[in-house]
Parts: sequence; C-alpha cells; structure tokens
Amino acid sequence: HTQGMGRVTLEFSSEQTIARVVWGRDRDGEFKDRLATDYLIEVANASGQWQTLADGTDRRPYNKGVTTPFSTAGLSPAETTKAESLLTRKKKIENEMVTAKVGLVAFAGTFRNPDKTFLLSRGDPEQPKEEIAPALPRQFHKLTLPIDTAEQERRVRLADWMADPKNPLPARVMVNRIWQGHFGIGLVETPSDFGHNGARITHPELLDWFASEFVNSGWSVKHLHRLIVLSATYRQSNRIHPRAQAKDSEDRWLWRFPSRRIEAETIRDAMLHASGRLSESMYGRGYDLFDLRGGLSGFKPVESFNGEGLRRMVYAHKIRREREAVFGAFDCPDAGQSTARRRESTTPIQALNLFNSRFTWEEAQALATRSIQEVGEDLKKQIHRVWQLTLSRSPSPAELEEAEPIVREHGLATLCRSLFNCNEFLLLP
Repeated sequence: HTQGMGRVTLEFSSEQTIARVVWGRDRDGEFKDRLATDYLIEVANASGQWQTLADGTDRRPYNKGVTTPFSTAGLSPAETTKAESLLTRKKKIENEMVTAKVGLVAFAGTFRNPDKTFLLSRGDPEQPKEEIAPALPRQFHKLTLPIDTAEQERRVRLADWMADPKNPLPARVMVNRIWQGHFGIGLVETPSDFGHNGARITHPELLDWFASEFVNSGWSVKHLHRLIVLSATYRQSNRIHPRAQAKDSEDRWLWRFPSRRIEAETIRDAMLHASGRLSESMYGRGYDLFDLRGGLSGFKPVESFNGEGLRRMVYAHKIRREREAVFGAFDCPDAGQSTARRRESTTPIQALNLFNSRFTWEEAQALATRSIQEVGEDLKKQIHRVWQLTLSRSPSPAELEEAEPIVREHGLATLCRSLFNCNEFLLLP
C-alpha cells in the first residue's frame, strides 16, 4: 500500500462469476482519499499470472466540485426506462430530505415574567402608586387574577372570556366590521369605538341578533356573509325616493342600497381586468410602486407597469408617508398607520389623475386593442365590446350614437379613457 493507492485481493475456494463491481465511497465527505478516480481490475489464471480485465481509462475525467450528469448511453431500452424511473425517485427523495432538514419555520417568542403594573398618580408614569392585579374592566366582567399569575395563564383567561358564547362584545364588533364591508358603513359608524365617544347604533336589535347568530353558527364568517347578501336590504336598488331622502338624506336607515365609490385598489384592478392585462398570480414578493424601497425621501413613482407590476394591488409594496401616484388621490392609504374605516373624498385631482396618467392611457390602449382583436374592425361591435368589458352591459341607442363620432375622430382608446372615468365604472352600485 502506498499513499493515494490501495489494493484489495479476493481469493475464492472455487471458480466464481462476478457480474459487477460496485465502488463504495465516503457519503459524508469526511475523508479525502475515499474516491476511486482510477482503478485496475485483474484476475489470476491457473498458472498465477495476472491478466487485466478492466481499468479506469474509459471513465470521464474527475473534476473536483463538478458533478457529472448521469448518462444512459450503452444501456438497453429496458435498462434506460428503469434508470430514468430511479432518477425521478432519487430527485423526489432528495427534495424531501431538503424539506425535512429545513422544517416548518415560525415566528415565535419566549414567555417571561410579566412586568409589574402600578396605579399611576394623575396618569403620570413617574408617579407609580400601589401595584394592581391583572383584571378585566369592571364594566365588562368581575374577573381578577392574582398578581403573580404567569403570562400564559393571563392570555388563556383573556381568550376564554373573549370567546365565551355569553360574551356578545367581540361578536358585535366583528359583525359590525363585516356589515361595514358590505354597505360601506357599519351599524355603528365608529367601528373601533362602541363607547360614549362613538356614534350611536342605528339598529341595536339587529346588531344584537347578528352577534347571537354569529356565535351560534360557530363564529362562521361565511354564514354571516350569506345572511347579509341574501337579505332584502342588501338586494334593494339604489333608486332615490324623495320622501325617504327628506327624512334620511344620509341613508343611515338603509331605505335604499347606499352608493359609494369603490376603493382605489379595486379601481386599478378593474382597469387591468377590463384591458385583459391583470395578472392573477398569487403569493411571493410584492411589486414596486416606486423606484426605491428604502430611504427617507426622493421616491420616484413607477409610471409604466409590466410583468409583476400587473398583479392585483394587494401585492403592491407600499412606502410609508408616500401615496401612490395615481390612486393615492382616491384615498388609498400610504400604510403609515391602520384605520378602522377609510375616508372617502371627492376632488378634481381624482378625475385629472384617472384621465391623464400614463397608467390610464396604457390600459385604455390595451382595452381598445383587446376589443378590436375580439370583434374585428366593425366600429359598432367595438363600442359594444368596450361597454361590456367596462360596465358589464351594452350601450343604449343614445350612448351608441354619441360614442360613434368620438371613436371615428379620436380613436377607440379615447372612449376607453372616458369609460374608466365615468361614475358607473367607479361607483358601487
């Protein structure tokens, strides 16, 4: 035996047939001299003379760090099929091994002893008085725990109280938020304040009934949605009744379905959907609305979007204190703080942004191109198709008569821009 070389001699008591020789190696790479890159296989004849049967001269050269792909050259069709099946299985197992090593990743913390809480003199943290025990506000419950109660137990007792079927308060808040999502305003106009400083409930009995139904259904949000959207209140039209409007101009008693402008994100998504460019891909990293992601100032808005930038606006990466260039005017929040109810304003900037922005122009052009491709060169069919894609209906004879000369003189894209700006596209319903 010499350095870097080894020899193994096998002696048999009788004649043997050897079909294959398999080299074993160090799987974990612990040793540096366990890989056979060159070899010589010999057999001794009856007179003791060694004859060469095979060697490593027909092997591919060994390159450290470079993996040689498996080759099926020289194999029979049956062997090739079996080899490919084994390679597929091997790849699957290797992927499972990688996943098993990584495991589930979770953001978690460790519990510690809770900080002491003191009654503050005049609300001044610099003037602590006696220590107080963890408890619920007396207006809600008489639950009081010992001062030395562990944090885990405090959390469990609070969760038990909140999810107790006898406690209507969390259910009332949740029901009000869901109602607000459907009608634009909750039964309580201040969704984060049900107290004396908040707005009064317009339909107290209805809110209580919904809260009870919510709890009895096993806190099923789907059940609550179904109840609301199938109700006569939700399905009524938005037609104005003069007598009702004289008594309730703000429609707080819901004598008609309250009209409201759709959210900024929905406007953008609806424009992309109409033009046929909306990307429905989900998950992953969000796209950028500005040229930078960090820093304190000097953000340049992205004006033209392609690829990932055509995804729904829920995937947009927002920068605090910076409003989106076009849809920021439509009260789209800058993510600087959370809010219970998004305000709704009407300003000239909204119409100017939605008519003159590069985004609107590009989507109008895309909508015009889509319509022409789908219906051909017939002008009336193009106008009909644009109306269907934006307003989900066909134009009336008067609208068609008014739109035709505009399209002939200024092109179909100009009509698309106008439809993106009309109330029927921007308001619900």
